[in-house]
Amino acid sequence: MNIYRHIHKAPLRVFRISRRRFWLRVKFDMLVVQEALSQEKKETKEMLVIYKRHTRKQASRDELTEANKQFADLIKGLGLGVFAVLPFAPLTIPLVLKLGRSVGVDVLPSSFHNMSELKANVRRTSTSRKRIKANHSPK
Repeated sequence: MNIYRHIHKAPLRVFRISRRRFWLRVKFDMLVVQEALSQEKKETKEMLVIYKRHTRKQASRDELTEANKQFADLIKGLGLGVFAVLPFAPLTIPLVLKLGRSVGVDVLPSSFHNMSELKANVRRTSTSRKRIKANHSPK
């Protein structure tokens, strides 16, 4: 009887573990996207400051070219935002990325190019947060 109960409960346990693993992966991927978007936000603020200084003739050519690159990234992000609103977005966005890659057009903003570095950075910060919580938890 004990063997029957173990065999019967094993698929449920596997299902629970796989479901938990899936949601942890989704949370981790969302943290990576949040990190990329925060970097994009910071770069956009710098771009606006440079354009403001350019109106007063205080910005150099190099700063202006960097601001223009960031403006192009901003337009790329807005273009992907249009596809995010459309129905079947989980299908259309990867399709647009694949099509752009095959044609040779860069569709993603620059902050999303180094996703492996972002994942490593998020992993480091999440483990350091866990250590901080563990050190400050009441005993």
